[in-house]
Amino acid sequence: MVVFEKPHSLTDAPLHYCPGCTHGIIHRLVAEAIDSLGIEGETIGVAPVGCAVMAYNYFACDMVEAAHGRAPAVATGLKRALPDNIIFSYQGDGDLASIGMAETVHAATRNENITVIFVNNAIYGMTGGQMAPTSLPGQVTQTSPYGRDVATAGYPIRVSEMLSKLDGPEFIARVAVNNVKNVKAAAKAIKKGFQNQIDKKGFSLIEVVSSCPTNWGMTPEKALQWVEDNMIPYYPLGVYKDRSAEKEGK
Repeated sequence: MVVFEKPHSLTDAPLHYCPGCTHGIIHRLVAEAIDSLGIEGETIGVAPVGCAVMAYNYFACDMVEAAHGRAPAVATGLKRALPDNIIFSYQGDGDLASIGMAETVHAATRNENITVIFVNNAIYGMTGGQMAPTSLPGQVTQTSPYGRDVATAGYPIRVSEMLSKLDGPEFIARVAVNNVKNVKAAAKAIKKGFQNQIDKKGFSLIEVVSSCPTNWGMTPEKALQWVEDNMIPYYPLGVYKDRSAEKEGK
């Protein structure tokens, strides 16, 4: 009896990510949600610019490549042109929270019926480890060798908290994939994000706190512990907005 196998919505292409990178876990969770909902043939994903730029190689559904930061705009266009399809974007923090912040905020406030998977590893990964909008105070990066100085660089952007203050979005949640318990919670939130779109409820964003061992200069094990000790305290996990639950008084 098979108890564990590769999701059908993932291709057989070997992942290009660095050893210990948790993009692979997140890819699997997205694919598992697509499989369990039976929507692979109706789903279109939008790939970002960044570490996940080649996501089109890994998901078995149709994929579109967006310019840097423009995935929510591309996803909006796809959904409006093909309202019966399920549209998701997969984006990192540099893509979504920096150059793509305007697209993100406006898609959310319009409550576009799309699903956004936002991977927050607090650094620019693909381009060599520069400080990102989500890099922590004091965090050492290639462009903040003495640590992020909030006096000059400002504070990290807490995307989930910010978007939850808008009237538009249906569902905003922050999860993590650094241990089994958190992976299970992440799977549940990601599936809910897709189900909300199927139910025509509107914009869902699931922020996934992730690790980047290579650019953090850590082993995979230490990077996962750093997520627990440093990232999660600054980016608390949980559901930040769920309009359906609010209406039901839950």
